Amino acid sequence: MNPARILLADDHELFRDGLAGLINAQDDLEVVGRAGDGLEALTLVRDLNPDLVIMDISMPVCDGLEATRLIRARFPETRILILTVHEEDAKLFEAVKAGACGYLLKSTQSEAFLRGVRAALAGEAPLPPKLAARLLQEFARLAQQPVQKEHPQPSETLTRREQEVLELIASGAADKDIAVQLTISLHTVKSHVRNILSKLQAVNRHHAARIAVQQGWIRSGQQGTTNRQA
Repeated sequence: MNPARILLADDHELFRDGLAGLINAQDDLEVVGRAGDGLEALTLVRDLNPDLVIMDISMPVCDGLEATRLIRARFPETRILILTVHEEDAKLFEAVKAGACGYLLKSTQSEAFLRGVRAALAGEAPLPPKLAARLLQEFARLAQQPVQKEHPQPSETLTRREQEVLELIASGAADKDIAVQLTISLHTVKSHVRNILSKLQAVNRHHAARIAVQQGWIRSGQQGTTNRQA
């Protein structure tokens, strides 16, 4: 059986090399790539198609949480295991919401770390016991909260102008067409598009339009072909 293919994403080269040495010493595991930031990790996932990404949270350019969101959006089958010094509840919850399959601390001993890696590869969700208990407590707390509206209104997320731009994006309009229709500069249009993608956590224009349809902000019939600028 071929060893499982691992991608490491951590901006500390010395730590990354030590981790690679530990993993490569295992008969069933192999490091196939190393990234120093989240965007590099995204590129390597596309090029290498690893079985598992071991992701640090604190990295320059694009941190591990944002990289996890981007990777899971584009490559939903990719499993991502967070390995970090952070033990704060907020980091744990954000990692789970971003799509991570597990969460280990860098203080974890080697044997426990390798068990976590193999568990993640097997489809399990490795978590330190204390963090697992906190996660369950948070889920229990959320379950007791009043049910929110099924579809938030776009005004709760986007400005009025951003809503107008999003509707035109969904109709298939290019940036220059949006500028003409709204009588604004091309630079302003591009700024609105960046804000929309950021607020909706969308990978590209097509993804943003799909989110708008799913949320009920626009009818599916309004959604045109946005792939030309995706």
